Amino acid sequence: MKCVIQRVRRASVTVGEELVSEIGAGLLVLAAVEKGDAEQAMRDAAKKIRELRIFSDEAGKMNRDVSEAKGAILAVSQFTLAGSIARGRRPSFDNAEEPERARMLFELFVRELASTGITVKTGRFRETMIVALENDGPVTFVWP
Repeated sequence: MKCVIQRVRRASVTVGEELVSEIGAGLLVLAAVEKGDAEQAMRDAAKKIRELRIFSDEAGKMNRDVSEAKGAILAVSQFTLAGSIARGRRPSFDNAEEPERARMLFELFVRELASTGITVKTGRFRETMIVALENDGPVTFVWP
């Protein structure tokens, strides 16, 4: 699994003209399930993201996780993160998991993110989405 994790002031997902999901302060997580990923990889990624201390405390130090910051998570499936641009001009998506298995594993990932009571919203799997965000910091990390 590959994830891009961004600390945001707000983020939203729109499909067509429909606002599908939105959050205030928290994390936008773009996630790709790759071939060979197992259920444990989803659990590990979710735990890491839930526990990342990337929100500021009173002293301005990154000492709080998303729960301590009273933030939410917007998780968006983005298979292109599993792509490779190493050769040629057209990306290769050979490493992206097949859609039905990817959906099942992504849904597990979302359940794991929410397992400690954090509000988790999602985009729409296999849809063309407009993802809007206001990056806070900017603070952006890549997993793994």
